[in-house]
Amino acid sequence: MAKHGKKYNEVAKLVNPETFYETAEAIELVKKATVAKFDETVEVAVRLGVDPRKQDQAVRGVVVLPHGTGKTKRVLVFAKGDKAKEAEAAGADFVGDQDMINKIQQGWFDFDVCVATPDMMSEVGKLGRILGGKGLMPNPKAGTVTFDVAKAVQEIKAGKIEYRLDKAGQIHAPIGKVSFDADKLAENFKALIDALNRAKPAAAKGVYLKNIAVSSTMGPGVRVNTQPYRG
Repeated sequence: MAKHGKKYNEVAKLVNPETFYETAEAIELVKKATVAKFDETVEVAVRLGVDPRKQDQAVRGVVVLPHGTGKTKRVLVFAKGDKAKEAEAAGADFVGDQDMINKIQQGWFDFDVCVATPDMMSEVGKLGRILGGKGLMPNPKAGTVTFDVAKAVQEIKAGKIEYRLDKAGQIHAPIGKVSFDADKLAENFKALIDALNRAKPAAAKGVYLKNIAVSSTMGPGVRVNTQPYRG
């Protein structure tokens, strides 16, 4: 079992590990139970009642958090001509085609999200091993392979996040910073859980939202009552 510092042990006393808290109370506890000197990210972990080994039970998608994540993402767009101009006008940090592909092949990674127009994917696909290993490969399901580059860039800048089921059947996603107002964190939390409910696979049987916990980067996890979100 991991050893924790004195500060962590003090704040951990605020949280009863056996209690399932209502969302508002859970978020207040997370805000109180912070130990780091930096503005910690508030993260949600959801265990879903699906089999991650089965393709028809995969859960993956995107959601625009109404109050963003507290981090402005640097967006790279692979596009040419008018689409490149659209991306620049929408606020993309980097725009290009073969020049950007060359930079990445040389080890450049000063960006957080990649968007590509479909006609660029045959070239961008050559970066599959490099970008895929870092979770940066543009993907139609994530809305990052599109001709509507302006909308894609604007949504990412506004706080669009991608969620994806891991091998343990869990989803991990950020919903903001501990400095956010509690009500804004609660609205972001609800937006994420609503998105997960909408993404429920038809093949999923039994209880879908099994466990939900919310925590700050360095703080203890707080269990959330799933009953209000089970539909």
